[in-house]
Amino acid sequence: MEKSQFDLCLNILRRFNRAGLLDHLVLIGSWCVVFYEDYFRSSGVDLPSLRTRDIDFLVPRPSKFKEVVDVPRLVEDLGFTVVRNSNGLLRLNHPDLILEFLVPERGAGQDDPVALPKLGMNAVALRFLTILIDDVIQADVEDFTITLPHPAPFALHKLIIAQRRRNKDKSVKDHQMAVDLLRALIQKGDATRIKKTFHLLPSPWQKKVLQVLDPTTDLDLHTLLTSPV
Repeated sequence: MEKSQFDLCLNILRRFNRAGLLDHLVLIGSWCVVFYEDYFRSSGVDLPSLRTRDIDFLVPRPSKFKEVVDVPRLVEDLGFTVVRNSNGLLRLNHPDLILEFLVPERGAGQDDPVALPKLGMNAVALRFLTILIDDVIQADVEDFTITLPHPAPFALHKLIIAQRRRNKDKSVKDHQMAVDLLRALIQKGDATRIKKTFHLLPSPWQKKVLQVLDPTTDLDLHTLLTSPV
């Protein structure tokens, strides 16, 4: 990860904090790994490296924003521009980062973006995101805190979406990041936390996790997940 990327990420978080947004957002996606360092510091494990431009914020439903914050204007002077894709989804693009909002999918799902009128943005609704809201941790960043999914559901979610990726390279990266994090959690002494998180998942989600694990290289993880809690 380049320093310019990290500095830009910190700038976004500082501005979101001052605007009162961080209390109502969960940082998800691969950038979580950067902020998991404190969680794993005492265990001395090496976390997966980060190579991504996407910084994603999950908005729980219903959203609880009290004030109107024009997010595009908030980050405009940092070099972000609004890009609208073919179905109307808004992203904030920068040469170093792409900023996007997501919400958990409801019911049968929807193709159209979900409006976030108090942010001046909209969000894409995706399946499997509830796992990232149900078990969260706080990470200290400078003089404020951010909310992250606990590494256990984060890693299991990565395994679920790995098999849904159309891009094979991204699928491989998701799988490897998930496996590395699960093994880091085991080394930290959190194996029971992994099993409990897995067994709380709906049965179809559990099957998706197990299907993506390699029967040879990931056998230890498969055995752990399928063992009694």
